[in-house]
Amino acid sequence: MLQRSTWNIPPWQIRHAVHILKQGGLIAYPTEAVFGLGCLANNTEAIQRLLQLKQRPKEKGLILLASDLSQLEPYFSPLKADILEKIKSSWPGPTTWILPAPAATSALIKGKFNSVAVRISAHPIVHELCRQCQTPIISTSANITGKNMSYSAFDVRLQFNNKLDYILHGPLGDNDKPTIIKDAITDQLVRI
Repeated sequence: MLQRSTWNIPPWQIRHAVHILKQGGLIAYPTEAVFGLGCLANNTEAIQRLLQLKQRPKEKGLILLASDLSQLEPYFSPLKADILEKIKSSWPGPTTWILPAPAATSALIKGKFNSVAVRISAHPIVHELCRQCQTPIISTSANITGKNMSYSAFDVRLQFNNKLDYILHGPLGDNDKPTIIKDAITDQLVRI
């Protein structure tokens, strides 16, 4: 995975992205394999705007990214110790886990499911965004539903033109495809 020295982006760009997020904005940013679209997980209006812009059905649910487990804990139900250890041993890393969600978790995040998809990313830019925001951010691929994924800031601009509040330029991680998604209770692979 990327090291801090390979960011090659000035720290002010991350601070600016964090400011945009805290103001309710939408950003695009590099992740492990593709560019993602994001907003703060606790901003309902921003999530609705993201879904509309991406043309993503709200029933599908969204992924939450965080810099540490404490940021995610309000979004999932208590877990058995062995399941929690299994999840923690894979993070930070490219595994997104599906966990049972409490009823209070927004339907915009969990979609039609009783669960939520969460990840602590090892990508240094994502990690720093979440750390500075002090809350999870929404993550979904930076493309209009059904269109090609974005592998660069240029790809993002082609699909969304000037409809995003900020595009955070930076290198992608080392994955050649989006992260795997796995059910933490059943160990079933949802996306390989």
